[in-house]
Amino acid sequence: MDIVPIYKRVIGLDVHQAQITACAIIEQADGTLTYDRREFGGFKRDRKALSQWAQSVGPDIVVMESTGIYWKSPYAALETVGIVPWVVNARHVKAVPGRKTDVADAQWLASLARAGLLRGSFIAKADVRHLRHIARQRQKLGGMLASEKNRLHKLLTDAGIRLGVVVSDLHGQSARAMVKAIIAGKTVQEVLSLASNRLRASREDIFEALQCEELTQAHRFVLDEIMTHIEELEARMNRFDHELLRCLYEAGYGVPLQLLQTLPGIDQMGAAMLLVEIGQDMSVFGCAQRLASWVGMCPGNNESAGKRKSGRIRRGNAWVRRLLCEFAQAAGRSRCALKDKFAALKVRKGHKRSIVALAHKMLRTIYAMLSKSTHYVDNKVDYEALMVSRNAPRWLQMLVKHGYVPVPA
Repeated sequence: MDIVPIYKRVIGLDVHQAQITACAIIEQADGTLTYDRREFGGFKRDRKALSQWAQSVGPDIVVMESTGIYWKSPYAALETVGIVPWVVNARHVKAVPGRKTDVADAQWLASLARAGLLRGSFIAKADVRHLRHIARQRQKLGGMLASEKNRLHKLLTDAGIRLGVVVSDLHGQSARAMVKAIIAGKTVQEVLSLASNRLRASREDIFEALQCEELTQAHRFVLDEIMTHIEELEARMNRFDHELLRCLYEAGYGVPLQLLQTLPGIDQMGAAMLLVEIGQDMSVFGCAQRLASWVGMCPGNNESAGKRKSGRIRRGNAWVRRLLCEFAQAAGRSRCALKDKFAALKVRKGHKRSIVALAHKMLRTIYAMLSKSTHYVDNKVDYEALMVSRNAPRWLQMLVKHGYVPVPA
């Protein structure tokens, strides 16, 4: 195909697990092209040789496909010698008509990049990119913890214990103490004595829920193992939380971390895990629409002959999408303008589609907050008046107690 060149010195990399194929296209002064094809291994010495060769070529750009996780090591090796390669989406490469075979992958990538037909994906800075290992493993541990908690609930129900009916949180302080007492083989009266007075259910209902004639030794053994695993996972997640927050504050991300927490639905750990994925510099995206497209939260655009066929979202950053959906679930239950937005969407789109739409709106709000370094301001809720209404009685009591307000006769 005839393409108009934009860059004169381009390197294309076809990255695999054990082999890296490189092709350099160099335009000479008289307009002729020279091709330099090289093959490198996947070990450290090979990646070092690749970076030295690329540095000797002096390319305008270096491009590679985002092949799983194999692109990360060559990317880091090139980054150490001052070359920041473009990591391009394989979908964009395949969308361009022309050759696309395993033999000519590197040359084809270099040809497309030379004509300016490719665009590099967002790659976070090294200090934030390395923290993704902590944040993503923490998300994995959260999924394992939820699975173990559900398994504990299921096993209690199998044993005839209906504790989940009379308590709102089976893993709250009072409920967990009762579950441990059941595992230890204590009587129903001893277990009932551990119930907090703050529980809404009556003592009679809790007593009936604790009846466990079907509880066997096998149930107790498995419940004990699951409870031990739950507490171990919670302790491990706490260590991940402390390490992630420590690294972020040391890297200078304290201000954006505080800004994100002003948006309803986002807590401290949610803000931390979001920051390591998208960073704090929004200029790399250019606009909120590109950020939403990169995450995969923008509505699909499939229209033909004036008919809208599908608005399904496409694949993007699954880690950010999961966080945003959790934020939207929490914001939909809070007292803010986002709750009204969710309620209006739910009538027309249903629950799941409304969550995605609200997550998209929150992502655009996050872009504006980080771009302008401003906290979230709700247009319907006066948070200062809300705080005063909640705390005014306690403040007045303390003023009267310490003599700042005279006691009425």
